Amino acid sequence: MHSAGLVLHPRRDSSAAVEAVLGWAANRGIEIFGIAEEVVRLDCAAVAVSADELAGRSDLLVSLGGDGTMLRTMRLADRQRAPVLGVNLGKLGFLAEVDVPDLPAALSAIDDHQYTVEPRLAVDARLGDRTVTAFNDVAVVRVPGNGNAVVAVGVAGQRFVSYAADAVIVATPTGSTAYSFSAGGPITSPAVEALLVTPAAPHSAYSRGMVLSVHDTVTLDLLPTSGRLAVEVDGEVAGYVRPGDRIELRARPSAARVVRLGMTTFYQRARRKLGLTDSPEIPVPPV
Repeated sequence: MHSAGLVLHPRRDSSAAVEAVLGWAANRGIEIFGIAEEVVRLDCAAVAVSADELAGRSDLLVSLGGDGTMLRTMRLADRQRAPVLGVNLGKLGFLAEVDVPDLPAALSAIDDHQYTVEPRLAVDARLGDRTVTAFNDVAVVRVPGNGNAVVAVGVAGQRFVSYAADAVIVATPTGSTAYSFSAGGPITSPAVEALLVTPAAPHSAYSRGMVLSVHDTVTLDLLPTSGRLAVEVDGEVAGYVRPGDRIELRARPSAARVVRLGMTTFYQRARRKLGLTDSPEIPVPPV
């Protein structure tokens, strides 16, 4: 490995993690890059580059923050060779692989090639004349005072089902533990290649979610009775749509890769970080 790039949370203190990365890099002659607007916040030896350059010049990207920072780093890594190591700086950090105290050991494991890379699926959404990419989800969400989301879901060129709901979420397996989970969608291993369609607070007779093939194009058509909707991409508003508009979504497997060190499985992380517990009426034998 010759270079690594840092992606920082916009507000959290990342100095301890940065110091660990810089110490590791200095001992091995590894060049460290950072996004120009971010590294100016730190008195460190990272070489400032543009966000567009970062992944192309790095052999590894290190995300320092929470899940939002991890998703942003994965978008930077999209279609690039650099895998992403997620470092949690304090809150839920579901997508991160290590906490700050474990970072030196994680970097040593990477030196010794004691890690794997896990491909992550993205979904591209066509909004008018532009395409936006999500690694968690694309959701059409009611705007207060503008009526419900009344949306026809099409699959492989055929209308399949219509929902009236507060929102309709199209999630990747990575995003199955985010908005989709809150709306009642299934927890899905990131090893699965699929798109999950989940209505949030549905008002229609049909209220079930769907698991769709990544080989099928999915369309969301806003029906005449729908309100004006916000289009949220990984939790950020990317635009607005109105009745008569269509959003076309395509899954893209292996869009980015994340580093896994084998410390925990997806299921262990999901159970712990989502606070999953067994029903009290079901006796569970001790492990």
